[in-house]
Amino acid sequence: MPQHPTAPDALGTGNLTTTPQPVWQVGALLGEGPVWLPRERALRFVDIKGGRLHRYDPATGGGQTLEVGGNPSFLLPTQDGELLVGWRNELRLLDDDRLGEPLIRLDMPDHNRTNDATVDPDGRIWFGTMDDNEAEPTGRVYCLDRGTLHQTAVSAVVTNGPAISTDGSLLYHVDSGERTIWRFPLTDSPKLEGGEIFIRLQPDEGYTDGVVVDSEDCLWVALWDGWGVRRYAPDGTLLLHIPFPCARVTKVAFGGDDLRTAFVTTARTGLSEEQLAEQPLAGSLFALTAPAPGLPLPEARLRP
Repeated sequence: MPQHPTAPDALGTGNLTTTPQPVWQVGALLGEGPVWLPRERALRFVDIKGGRLHRYDPATGGGQTLEVGGNPSFLLPTQDGELLVGWRNELRLLDDDRLGEPLIRLDMPDHNRTNDATVDPDGRIWFGTMDDNEAEPTGRVYCLDRGTLHQTAVSAVVTNGPAISTDGSLLYHVDSGERTIWRFPLTDSPKLEGGEIFIRLQPDEGYTDGVVVDSEDCLWVALWDGWGVRRYAPDGTLLLHIPFPCARVTKVAFGGDDLRTAFVTTARTGLSEEQLAEQPLAGSLFALTAPAPGLPLPEARLRP
């Protein structure tokens, strides 16, 4: 990956506060899918619209970028020490500085693409797709269980999340277009059934985007066009709202050796020149100190 110099205002994790600080003004069109990799002691994330994979090292404040083209939507660590990438209608492994051959091809409309993803304690990958035109409810939620792909009955125009509760018994699914977060029982089955609405935002609160659960089983929600991040208790009570200096906040990931640093991706896509002038930090990677540690992301199991 090409190296990028440390930004003059980049901060190490030692002097963060609960106020978000820009640690890398990377200018992502659609920064998304942040994931902390303990093996690397670094954060990885994607720029979906920019066709880039990013790596941020908080120890040095430096970043690296790999151009892969297309629409990489997520990165996940595997039990074999590899990185799995969602890319358009495919899942591929990252092979040094390029994407390998497709492991999985999804049968879906040409206007669909993969979006967000997570891994449950059993190593199963839960991921969603979406209509890239954001018009039709052709997005689906899938489960990749040891190399076998299962399509659930859950659909949306734009799927987001998912996220898994601390005990692995619940899966949170985000229907971004409906500003709604659903909660499903998570079992040995790759199906998702018996869901209930956990949160539904009002129009003036923005759209529900990426989600993640911390060690206190609280759900962190990024707010697209909502200028912030929220933390909800397991019963749905709003515990914290953290304002951001840009409107399009996309997802949180917990990192650092103690998992107390909340890294947050943002986007600048779709903003007018006037809006970008008012939001010069749009598309940056931010960090703040969380009130509770996060949870380590399980590694995906791709093989039986």
